[in-house]
Amino acid sequence: MRTSLRRRLGESLRAFAAVFANPDLRRIELAWGGSVIGQWGYEVALAVFAYRAGGAAAVGVVALVRLLPAAVVAPFAALLGDRFWRRRIMVAADLARVCAMGGAGAAVFAGASTVIVYSLAVLTALASTAFGPAQSALLPSLARSPEELTAANATSTTLESVGFFIGPALGGLLLAVTSVGAVFAATAALFLWSALILGRVRTDSRGDPGIEVDSIGREALAGFRAIAGEGRLRLVVGLYGAQTVVAGIMRVLLVVTALRILDLGPSGVGFLNSANGVGALAGAIVLLGVISTGRLATVFGLGILLWGVPLVLLGLSPSVALALFCFGVVGVGNVLVDVAGLTLLQRMAPDEVRARVFGVLESVFLATIGIGAILAPLLTSAFGPRGALIAAGGGLCVVVLLFWRRLGTVDAPALVPEEELSLLRGVPIFAPLPQVTLEQVASHLSQVRLAAGDVVFRRGDHGDRFYVVEAGEVIVSPESRPPVTLGRGGYFGEIALLRDVPRTATVTARTEVELHALERDIFIAAVTGHAPSAEAADAVIATHLGSASAGRL
Repeated sequence: MRTSLRRRLGESLRAFAAVFANPDLRRIELAWGGSVIGQWGYEVALAVFAYRAGGAAAVGVVALVRLLPAAVVAPFAALLGDRFWRRRIMVAADLARVCAMGGAGAAVFAGASTVIVYSLAVLTALASTAFGPAQSALLPSLARSPEELTAANATSTTLESVGFFIGPALGGLLLAVTSVGAVFAATAALFLWSALILGRVRTDSRGDPGIEVDSIGREALAGFRAIAGEGRLRLVVGLYGAQTVVAGIMRVLLVVTALRILDLGPSGVGFLNSANGVGALAGAIVLLGVISTGRLATVFGLGILLWGVPLVLLGLSPSVALALFCFGVVGVGNVLVDVAGLTLLQRMAPDEVRARVFGVLESVFLATIGIGAILAPLLTSAFGPRGALIAAGGGLCVVVLLFWRRLGTVDAPALVPEEELSLLRGVPIFAPLPQVTLEQVASHLSQVRLAAGDVVFRRGDHGDRFYVVEAGEVIVSPESRPPVTLGRGGYFGEIALLRDVPRTATVTARTEVELHALERDIFIAAVTGHAPSAEAADAVIATHLGSASAGRL
C-alpha cells in the first residue's frame, strides 16, 4: 500500500514538474497568473470606486451589470476559440483588456463620468469571456500526457488561489498609497504582461475553421448541442452547476456565519475567506495523490461532497474552530472540483467545439452563482442561518449521491487501448498530436473487416474516410503508376480528405484485412486544428504526390 502511494506521489510530482519543464505550458501558467492577479486587483479598486460614487447599492449594481452580460456573451465569445487560433484569441482578449483598463484609469484621472468607468469595466469582463474558454481548449494541445494535463489544470487552479490573495492585497496596497486610477493602470500592465508572454507560446490549436459567416449564430450554440447530445458532458456540467449554485449561496452564508452565527464582526468575514483560500492551496497537495490514478470522475464527486458535508456539520454544531476547519475543507473541495471537472471536459469535449463547451461552462458558472446568491436569503428566511447551511450542504450531497453510480462510468470511455494509440502514433500525420487529442481520435475509430479481393474504394470515389491497416495487407493501385502494398501500420485516404478531391487510387484487400477507419470530419478537425499535425500532413501529401506511391488516396 505504501509503495503504491509513494509511486503515485512520484508520478504526480513528475507531472507537476513536467508542466514547468514544458516551455509552452510554463508560459501559459505565467500569463494566467498575471491575468488573475490583475483581475482581482481591479475588482477591489472598482468596488471602492463604486462605493465612493454611490454607496453599497452602487457596488451591487456594478457587480450585476458586469455579471449578466458576461453570462449571456460567454457562449458566443467562446466561438472565437473554435473558429480561430486559440493562442491568438487569448492575446487579443488580453490586449482588449489592456485598452479597457487603461481607458478606465485615464477616465478616473480625468474625472470623467462614472458611466464611462463602469462601461469600460463591463468591456473588460466581456473580453475575459473569450480568454478563459480559449485557454481551457488550448491546454490539451500543449500537454504531452493526461497526467500532465491534470497537473496543468491543478497549477492553474493553484495560481488562481494565490491570485485571490495577491490581487486584492496588491490592489489594497496601491489604493493606500496611490488611487483607483493607479490600480486600473497597474491592472492594464498585468494584462499586457500576460499578452507578451502568450506571444511566445509556439504551439497553437483551433477547432473548426470552416464555420460559415451566415451560420455563426447557430454555431455559437454548438457547445450547448454538444453537451445536450453527450450524457457524460451533461452529467459533469450539471453537477458542476449544482456545486456553483451552492457556491453562490455560500458567498452570502459565509457573511451570515461570521456576523450572525459566530458574532465575529466584519473581520470574521476576512478570516473565513482566508480559511477557504488556505484550503484551496492545501487542495493542490491533495491532488498529488490522485493525479496518476486516472479516476478523475471519482475525484470530481468527492470534491462536490467536500462542499456539502462541511456546511451540514457547521450548521449542526457551529463554532469558530469548526468554521475555520469547514471552510478550509470547502477550499480543498473547490480545487478538486475545478481541476477534475475541467480535465474531464477537456478530454471528453470534441476539439472542434471544445472552446464553446467551456463557454457554456462559463455561462453556467456566472448564472448559477447569481442564482445561489438570490436563494441564500430565501433559505435563511425559511430555515434560519443554521438551517440554511444544512439545507444547502445537504441538498448538494443528495444530488451527487443520486448520480454517484453514473459518475463512476464517466472515466471508462476515456480509456483507449494502448494498441490502438500505438498504431496511430506510427502515422506521421498523427504523431505530433497531443495525447488527449490522440485519445479522442482513437475513440472515434471504427473497425472494417474485408475478405481478400474486396475493394475498399475505387479511384474517382468521393473521399469520406481515412484508413489505417491493423492486420493483413492492401494493394494501392494509382493510375499510371506501379501498385503499392501496405501492411500493418500503413495508412491511406488522406489526400482526398485534405485536398477535397476524388480518390486518386483504387485500394483492394490483398489478404483478409482489418482496417481502422476515421470519418472525414473527425480526421480533418484533428489534423487541421493542430499546427504541427497540419504541417506533417502537408509534408506527407507532398511526399506521396511526388513519389511512386502518389496514388495512395
